[in-house]
This record gives sequence, structure tokens and C-alpha cells, in this order.
Amino acid sequence: MGVEGKSFRNSTFTIQFLMITTHTCPQIIAILAVSADGKIADFRHSPARFGSKTDKAHLETQIAAADAVIFGANTLRAYGTTLTVTQPQLLEQRTQQGQTPQPVHIVITRKANLNPEIRFFQQPIERWLITTANNALFWQHRSEFNRILTFPLLSDEFDLSSIINHLANLGIRRLAVLGGSELVASFLNANLIDEIYLTICPLILGGKTAPSLVSGQGFLESTAPQLELLSTKVVENEVFLHYRVRRP
Repeated sequence: MGVEGKSFRNSTFTIQFLMITTHTCPQIIAILAVSADGKIADFRHSPARFGSKTDKAHLETQIAAADAVIFGANTLRAYGTTLTVTQPQLLEQRTQQGQTPQPVHIVITRKANLNPEIRFFQQPIERWLITTANNALFWQHRSEFNRILTFPLLSDEFDLSSIINHLANLGIRRLAVLGGSELVASFLNANLIDEIYLTICPLILGGKTAPSLVSGQGFLESTAPQLELLSTKVVENEVFLHYRVRRP
């Protein structure tokens, strides 16, 4: 059983509440880049821009293959924008597959405390918001988000399985998780990620407070997610890894 939304529309937004229905789970991939010591940002939590042009092109290729991408509010605040598909061959690929030029860009946040003036809200993309019913109120009669999906919190966390079921019912067949580390941890903890594309970048950031690839409570060795290496590629000083997450 999954989750279906009941829609309430005006000219600028859609808010969806929850009903039960069936679903087909989408494929979920994570696309991530880290320093050689596994950090996604420095100790000041500065926006990570250490990936090369090759890594950016790799990220864009994976985004172009997705129906939707999802990221947390901290990631959006750090960058203020999202990566869109610009390569002509990727745009043509999406057209040939009957897709819109850009995948849906989904922000998932408990508080929905976002600055409506950031450039993200001027980008030519479809934007969805996942948050709680109370924290959706600010955005209801505004035009920034094309669709608002509301879910309750369970022990201060979203039920990601219900959210994924709901996205499947909305036609999302391939979902790309872009971060940050808390969101990646939540998806792994819920056993929802199928594959991971991981770029190892040639620098060391260090620092006790510098965020790592996966945060959250962490995993015991006996229950940690296990990976199967599907491919490796070295381009200059970067290593591109492709893993499948083994199911327990």
C-alpha cells in the first residue's frame, strides 16, 4: 500500500494530503561527491565547489536521467540554486523520452524556512515542496512552488517510505537524491537507495565539525548498508565510483 494525494488547487499551487492507494516504487539513486577523506564540505560548512568540470558534467548527466531530484533545505540554503540540464544532447534525450526539459526539483524540509528571494525560485524548473501541514501555510498562496505535499512527522522525522510511495503515484519513476548528509542518512536508514554514484575528489578537508557523506545516528558495523561495486572510472585526479546497495 502507498500514499495518494488529494489535491486542492488555485492558480499557483497544489497542496496534497494523504489517502491510501497502491504504487510501484521508483528507482532511487544518490549522486554525491566527497573529498579524499570523505567530507562533503569544510569545517565552516561552506558550499562545496571542489568537484571538477568533469564531475559537474557527470552530475548533470545523472540529473537528466531522473524524473525528479530531491534535496534538503540546508543544501538549498548553502547554494541558493539547483543544477539544471543545459547540455543540448541531454535536453534532446529528455525530449525523445517524452520528458519535460527539466526534472522536478523537490525540497524536503520539516520547517520550510526558506528565503523566497534566492535564485532557486527564479530558475526555469518545476518546484515541489515536501513539509508538514503547519509549515506549508506560508507557501500556500504563493507562486514559488508548483506543488506542495504535506506529511506528518513520526518521532521528528518524515516517513520516507510513504513519501516515496506518493511520488510514485505522481509519476516519478527515477528519483535522484542530491544531499545533504542528513537526507542521505535517512534514505539509507529506510533502505530506499538502490544505487550510489560517488565521486572522490583530490583534496583533504579534515576537521571534527566538517560534515561527512552520511550523518545521522550512524550504523553499527553489523547492520551497515553493504555496497556492490559496479564500475570505476578515473579522470585525471578524480575517481568516479558506481555502487549498488545490497538489500538485506
